[in-house]
Amino acid sequence: MQKEDKIYLAGHKGLVGSAIHRRLIKEGFTNIVTKSHSELDLTNQSEVNKFFEEEKPDYVILAAAKVGGIMANSTYPAEFIYQNIMIAANVIEASYKNGVKKLLNLGSSCIYPRMAPQPMKEDCLLTSELEKTNEAYALAKISAIKLCKYYNEQYGTNFISVMPTNQYGALDNYNMETAHLLPMLLRRFHLAKLLSEGKFDEIKKDLKRFKLGWGLDEKINDDNIEEILAQIGAYKDKAVLWGDGSVYREMMSSDDLADACFYLMQNKDYKDIGELVNITKGDDILLKDLFEIVKDIVGFKGKIEYDKTKPNGTPRKMMDATKIKSLGWEPKISLKEGIKRAYHWYVTGEVI
Repeated sequence: MQKEDKIYLAGHKGLVGSAIHRRLIKEGFTNIVTKSHSELDLTNQSEVNKFFEEEKPDYVILAAAKVGGIMANSTYPAEFIYQNIMIAANVIEASYKNGVKKLLNLGSSCIYPRMAPQPMKEDCLLTSELEKTNEAYALAKISAIKLCKYYNEQYGTNFISVMPTNQYGALDNYNMETAHLLPMLLRRFHLAKLLSEGKFDEIKKDLKRFKLGWGLDEKINDDNIEEILAQIGAYKDKAVLWGDGSVYREMMSSDDLADACFYLMQNKDYKDIGELVNITKGDDILLKDLFEIVKDIVGFKGKIEYDKTKPNGTPRKMMDATKIKSLGWEPKISLKEGIKRAYHWYVTGEVI
């Protein structure tokens, strides 16, 4: 990519898309095209085709998706599979029709089987059953990978697919109904900390900035704050977390992922990458240990309690880093440093 090339970044307001946007601007790219959902509905084929015909982007980065945690995936499976399949199909087809030089398709580690051998290599895709709690989303993301593969084979396109591990960072989603693991943890510990310190004005500011979800925002008032926060697991003396903390997860800063995407767009093509490549460091952490790290960074002094009636999710999701390392890239931001940056954005709204 040259700095004057037209780059269409789909999903620029999300966690991953915003990190990529910041990176492109930092590198001096000046012709970045972005559209909000209200300006362009990516599930609408005619709108997408019209946009591509008018804009004729040189490069496309597909970071747009309907995303969420275990609860959201379990509650809205039809929305997750439909919207994500439509987004991918429309953008990939329009990119082919309009001569896009290169497309980067962002997937998710949930594409891999529930009981995949650890660490998960790229070639274990579709070798056994998926995790049921996010099967709909996973199937949509697998469809996008296969679309890129078959377009490359049939039409000679240069569409690459990258599978990032669990992401966190600035501009993350802190709605407790739909949030991913780390923002959900940060907010639960933070609200519990504010409760323990009696800082109700700060709690009100937090609730004004971010929704709680589950219809709780319409019910909350000055007299029932503690009662409402208890429903999302935040108490003065404890934070209640789902499962039992016995499973493992890998976490990566969205700024590291943006660095990887930029590196691949600049240096590698489909012939170098093949069907897909994991974006990962290749290690993980026991959730009990992650909980303690987050609790310490937030500064909450209470205890951790487990709700074992809630699901743990996949026992382990560690991705193999062999291929991405062989392509010349490795992450740079440590887990603790990345969480500190994410917490800073959550509390202040400032990106560091």
